[in-house]
Amino acid sequence: MKLASFTHRGRPGYGAVIGDGIVDVRPRMPRLHSLLDVLRADALKEVMDVAANVRPDFPLTDVQLLPPVIGPEKILCIGVNYGNRNEEYKDGSEKPKYPSMFFRTPGSFVGHGQPLIRPPESPQLDYEGEIVIVIGKECHRITAEQAADHIIGYTLCNEGTIRDWVRHAKFNVTQGKNFDRSGSIGPWMVTADEIEYGKPLHLTTTVNGEVRQDDTTANLIFDYGALLAYITTFTTLKPGDMIVTGTPTGAGARFDPPKWLKPGDVIEVTVPEIGTLRNGVEDGL
Repeated sequence: MKLASFTHRGRPGYGAVIGDGIVDVRPRMPRLHSLLDVLRADALKEVMDVAANVRPDFPLTDVQLLPPVIGPEKILCIGVNYGNRNEEYKDGSEKPKYPSMFFRTPGSFVGHGQPLIRPPESPQLDYEGEIVIVIGKECHRITAEQAADHIIGYTLCNEGTIRDWVRHAKFNVTQGKNFDRSGSIGPWMVTADEIEYGKPLHLTTTVNGEVRQDDTTANLIFDYGALLAYITTFTTLKPGDMIVTGTPTGAGARFDPPKWLKPGDVIEVTVPEIGTLRNGVEDGL
């Protein structure tokens, strides 16, 4: 099932995407105000039952999609996680022994169809198409073999980055990864029962129709199990937390000259089993 968060005529809601429409679950389950509440209450089966055999309340064209999980405790992003990305750096380093990672704030992401904002501080807005795993059950110090039991669904991310700002300091990339509304997550979450765990997923990113990124998760250095086993050694993952699993080669910074995003550009991140996350670009004030 596809589950989405949205606003309709200014009112927040969440529900199941059925064809070209959406079933608004919130008024049918008034004790749970958001998809995050559903995950924390372990009530996904109830949502599925409520939405089954129900006609959509609104066409998708009438709602503004938001990131699927609003207000998660943690959004943890993985860097340089495709084998050929490590080679892309041309520094002669071997594949890493441990994942590189950093946190992003919820406010740095918009939903499907909303513009990414290029800030006035820099023209170097870049794209990074990625697959996101959503945690459904609290986990601490789990093994790689236990990971599948803790993943509730999958979504997509354009992990927009202000490239020169990731180099403002010696030991972190936080600034360039957290400009308000510089990235996106969506368009919805596909529940884990719809996607075979461990199946290679084919990810593409296009800018104005031009394919820039094209790879599969078969090339991940650290697969989902390895990521969750490592991450949960130092932090407890909770329902609704999201792990942004890394981007393939082909980001704009790697072209000569670089291909930065500009107002009017349209970026699409696609995985057939999940859907397409589409965003334009606008200048911010």
